[in-house]
Amino acid sequence: MKTPDILRRIELSPPQLAFMSAWCNEILYGGAAGGGKSFIQVFEALWYAIEYPGSKQIIFRKTFPELEKSIVRQSLVLYPQKPYAKYNSTKHYWEFYNGSIIEFGYLQRENDCYLYQGAEYDVVRFDEGTHFTYHSVNYLKSRIRGPYKVPRALKISTNPGNVGHMWVKNRFVDPAPPLHFFTGADKTRRIFIPAKVTDNFALMENDPDYIRNLDSLADENERKMLRDGDWDVAAGAFFSEFDRRFHVREPFDFKKHKDVKLYRSIDYGLDMLACYWYAVFPKTSVNPNGSVFVYRELCAPDLTISEAARRIREATPADENIICTYAPPDVLKNRDRVTGRNQGDIFAQNGLSLTESNNDRKTGWIAVKEFLKLREGGRPILKIFSTCITLIKHLPMLIHDDKNYGDVKTEPHLITHSPDSLRYFCIQWHLTNPIKEAEEAVRRVVYPPDMLVDYRRASPRERADIERVMGGKPKLR
Repeated sequence: MKTPDILRRIELSPPQLAFMSAWCNEILYGGAAGGGKSFIQVFEALWYAIEYPGSKQIIFRKTFPELEKSIVRQSLVLYPQKPYAKYNSTKHYWEFYNGSIIEFGYLQRENDCYLYQGAEYDVVRFDEGTHFTYHSVNYLKSRIRGPYKVPRALKISTNPGNVGHMWVKNRFVDPAPPLHFFTGADKTRRIFIPAKVTDNFALMENDPDYIRNLDSLADENERKMLRDGDWDVAAGAFFSEFDRRFHVREPFDFKKHKDVKLYRSIDYGLDMLACYWYAVFPKTSVNPNGSVFVYRELCAPDLTISEAARRIREATPADENIICTYAPPDVLKNRDRVTGRNQGDIFAQNGLSLTESNNDRKTGWIAVKEFLKLREGGRPILKIFSTCITLIKHLPMLIHDDKNYGDVKTEPHLITHSPDSLRYFCIQWHLTNPIKEAEEAVRRVVYPPDMLVDYRRASPRERADIERVMGGKPKLR
């Protein structure tokens, strides 16, 4: 049977051609909005199905409505039907004359990936890949297998942002320049193919106002990601205050300083123990809120309570006088499923006494934000030793819960343990030692209206620059 005309008459952009010709284990395509990401996934799946008889592919979106309105709808317009193929609208897959299959799927919850246990695919595709957690994508990657000798791959198309932003960036964008093949630590060959809205010839011709619409986005980070494909910003980042330049520092010997008080906090579960140590410096006239340094971390999975207590005690030198170890109420009150005893009692019996912290999530996250906030002189209260690798990595990965904006999204769950442990310390310290703004010592200046608008939209560092130019903070109105 001759090749369908659609494969000959579609004009592709250079990035789309690169996507089709880049044969390697894993491919990331995209960046800016309007780069033709969904189209090239659907089109290349068609080409692959015809080129490799009997092949099996699947294209994922996060939810069924997203899948139906984008991928399914596009395939119904693009794919040739009889005698080449037919679409099963009940089971959501295309079956081709040569035995090839293209399925459509969605993973609304992280663990929905296990619905595909036992499945086999030659190509697994994720459209808007940053909407998925690493766990889901990595599990579905294990479904790439089969008895026939055909090229197999994981193919992701996406914009920056959302829950998967950091793992996609770390896996594809940071290791090598765009359009360069590289081999990851797991021996997989990868490539990142960037695409911008200007690469989409059809969109530029049919909707010239599209770029102006992107320019009009109010959120600067969202504008950078969707218009420019900028991976160095994260839309919806909960802790926009976090900046490595101000919040991460190299370790130093804090024990020689007088009046330093030491604390710990834990978040415990069988899936992960996250324990942190804090050095709290006293308040001074120059630094009215004092300083807190997170100086040690212990993150380990699959520990019983006795093992967790032992590991924490072993990690604490004998010359460190820990005042207390904060823990959430559930750790102190819940009973162990094996012994039926209170978890807090078991910790105490193993040499680790716990102090109950407050578990009000919204108030706790506000307390963390207060600790991260840049104050006079560009100093935050909280600084983290560079050796606390997990906390530094996971804290900026948290994003707003779109259904509860004052809270963080709890998926992927793995990245929440370290920030939760930090939250238990920050909220308890904030409630017992209120943070003072010392407003009376801050000079207030009347800003012009346009400058005041710029100030309100500015980042912490940009605000500091504006304050220097204007001679003080804006006068309250």
